[in-house]
Amino acid sequence: MQVRPLTIAGAWELTPVQHGDPRGVFLEAFKAPVLAETIGHDFTVAQVNMSVSAAGVLRGVHFADVPPGQAKYVMCPVGAVLDVIVDIRIGSPTFGQWDSVLLDDTDRRAVYICEGLGHAFCSLQDGSTLTYLCSTGYNPGGEHGIHPLDPGVGIEWPTVGRNGQPLTYSLSDKDSAAPTLAQAQTQGLLPSIGDVEAFLTP
Repeated sequence: MQVRPLTIAGAWELTPVQHGDPRGVFLEAFKAPVLAETIGHDFTVAQVNMSVSAAGVLRGVHFADVPPGQAKYVMCPVGAVLDVIVDIRIGSPTFGQWDSVLLDDTDRRAVYICEGLGHAFCSLQDGSTLTYLCSTGYNPGGEHGIHPLDPGVGIEWPTVGRNGQPLTYSLSDKDSAAPTLAQAQTQGLLPSIGDVEAFLTP
């Protein structure tokens, strides 16, 4: 498995080695020792989520209170998405910046996103399926969002899907009503880099 750090500290791209023959393909989609060596501590899976999205669906930017936060190991076994990580940690050198990885059923990459980071994606074809290994369970009172089209963040979302057709964005009511990054900061919703580092320090 090849590991590449993203431009946002605390996020990595992981690309598995695929073994294919006329019958199909086999790969190791998740390796706990590799991830632990990468992130510096064990990753405990408390919950596994799955989402299925039509082309053009935008989900996010989602994040959780720290502590306890929610780290995620995200894969796309079916379809294709542009997966986006946003640094929402106040005081971070890359605060407000974002990075992205194409997750699809061809290269079968995964993304690890540590506690305190924002996560979003755009589905590039109908039926795109994401699997999330999560370090903590669902905590509705401690989970928040930032509008994925916030011009202050400026995510460059794709405009054309995997089939070459233009994408029409579709958001949930909750994501459509989410604050901008600046509003979320004013409302005291964002974690600080100090809180995140203190939580992750053994």
